[in-house]
Amino acid sequence: MSDDTLARLQAGEFRDPDHGQPLVVPIRTVVIEDSLAGAEADLAEALDLGGSLAVVSDATTHRVMGRRIEQALGRIAEIQSVVLPDHPEPDLETVGRLRRAAVDADALVAVGSGTINDLCKYASAVDRKPYAVFATAPSMNGYTSVNAAITVEGHKKSLQAQAAAGVFFDLEVLAAAPVRLIRAGLGDSVCRCTVQADWLLAHLLLGRRYRAAPFALLAEDEAVLLETPEALVAGDREAIRRLVRTLVLSGFGMTLCGGSDPASQGEHLISHYADMMGDPSWPQNLHGEQIGVTTLTMAGLQARLLDGPPPRIRPSPIDEAVLIGHFGLELGRSCWQEFRHKRVDPGAAIQLNQRLAERWDEIRQRIAAIHRPPQQLRETLERAGAAIRPEALGWPRRFYREAVRHAREIRNHYTFLDLAADGDVLDRLDAGG
Repeated sequence: MSDDTLARLQAGEFRDPDHGQPLVVPIRTVVIEDSLAGAEADLAEALDLGGSLAVVSDATTHRVMGRRIEQALGRIAEIQSVVLPDHPEPDLETVGRLRRAAVDADALVAVGSGTINDLCKYASAVDRKPYAVFATAPSMNGYTSVNAAITVEGHKKSLQAQAAAGVFFDLEVLAAAPVRLIRAGLGDSVCRCTVQADWLLAHLLLGRRYRAAPFALLAEDEAVLLETPEALVAGDREAIRRLVRTLVLSGFGMTLCGGSDPASQGEHLISHYADMMGDPSWPQNLHGEQIGVTTLTMAGLQARLLDGPPPRIRPSPIDEAVLIGHFGLELGRSCWQEFRHKRVDPGAAIQLNQRLAERWDEIRQRIAAIHRPPQQLRETLERAGAAIRPEALGWPRRFYREAVRHAREIRNHYTFLDLAADGDVLDRLDAGG
């Protein structure tokens, strides 16, 4: 049996730690090779995507790999070249334009990373067409997930989409990606511990569902990845392979759970808030760059809460009118539809305080066992040359404190942000860091 977690998973040999049965994922074709040159047509043909393929890229990824994929797949199918402008918006309007451009195609082939993949994943799901993706950067973990980050009327949401028929990684292309994109992939990976801590808190305190499997998939590679950031940003082929494997397995974790819970919690809420409410004139950041910074905030907040007595929960003063006042009418209403499910009323406050009094020591011990020291995460990002402070992203400190305070209001995830805010200790913990 291979020691490679991904190989074991694809072979049906990786057992779920919760119940012992083999884990099954919907994407059987995940190829990670030093080079895919000359093999592109064979890889796509094996997926049986149809006779007309829309190859979707943006201006940059078309130069990097898109033109090459179009030429290669032109030997097996009629090609529609769909080249979006650089930095396309991952919103419903762009999804609509993509669907119209690919209306006659049997399938979509994405050539890109985060936004291109999400757009193709969602557009193809809406039109019930298959899609495949050729990655151009090891920058995010969405290649193997079934959800897509799409903005709907200003509200950044995780929408149900579909699994790719095949996911292909050419390490020669990925290692040559701009170092910012590689750092972003690292940033999107270091949040495992803060995500798991938040999700486990919601499970232990509120009885929400939780699975250990997504995190077991990452255990083999995480320690080495955190210990060797210099090799990663230097483009070392084996370090890039390990990062790609981590991102693929993180995406599979989301797929196994049917949503973003095992890869997106408080640190992603802060990042999403900044995307939604930040000044458009500020510098454009990569998703993973933001997650690196927000992960440090969450790791510090979690560590400080776990190091003390249980907070005393108070009923939430937030209602729909408060959210409309902060976010505006449409976005405020949309946020309320999420937040109201976890709003703490007087009865819930009594129950939560009782549970905290009875179980806080157990909760602390369980979460401490899977947490990592904030300083370790900070040192890893620093050694990679990644941003560690909000100012490095162009976010004023005052705005960032606001983001930390209000981020919990945009989604129904219950995280340490909620525990700290409902316990009236968030501001005093200086979570903005």
